[in-house]
This record gives sequence, structure tokens and C-alpha cells, in this order.
Amino acid sequence: MPLLKITAGSVTVQIETLQTETADAILDALPITASVNTWGDEVYFGTPVSTGLEAGARDVLETGEIAFWPPGNAIAICFGPTPVSHGDEMRLASPGNIWARALEDLSPFRQVRDGDLVSVELCS
Repeated sequence: MPLLKITAGSVTVQIETLQTETADAILDALPITASVNTWGDEVYFGTPVSTGLEAGARDVLETGEIAFWPPGNAIAICFGPTPVSHGDEMRLASPGNIWARALEDLSPFRQVRDGDLVSVELCS
């Protein structure tokens, strides 16, 4: 599957898309540029993509998973607990579609602040 890079503020990570309808919709919308919002150890940002929940959508993410949150048409990147987490889990506000996996550690996103510019584009 295609490799993408997400850059937010001074942080850049590579991700690999999965074979999902959401991933296809995001790929069709590239490049994406937006302003970041933070919520605990999560950064999220709006996209021009609109999709419903896919089979397998869930609110608790595994390390490295990248989600699309349909209620906000947003990409969500969790790297630790959010305000609704139980313990150390990475929990979205409500279920999202898992559409990509990070190829590197996501914890540098802790440096990203509300309002930082974020871009999602194909790796060259």
C-alpha cells in the first residue's frame, strides 16, 4: 500500500495505508493541509473526506494505528491516553476507522500544539 508522510509542526512520520475504503478516500483527497487540534495524547485535524463507519471501526487503538474519525471528518493520531481513556489505553471519543499504520514512533507528536499546521502527502 502507498506510503504517506504526516508533518505537524516540526514532527514528520511515515505511515503505510491499509486496504480500506477510508484509506482510498484519503488517498484521493491528497494532499491535505489543516490546523491541528490536541486532546490529551492525541492530535487530530479536519479533512475534506466524509465517510461512515467501516466494519471493524473501534474507539481503542493499538500502538501505531492511525484512525479516521467520521463525526469530525478528521484524521486522529493517538500516542497515549486521552481524556476518555481508561488507564494507559489510547481511546478516541467514539469509534473510528483504522486506515493506516505508523512506520515509526508517534510519541514526538507530544511536541505538536493546537493550531500547528499539518500536512498529509505521498512520500516521494
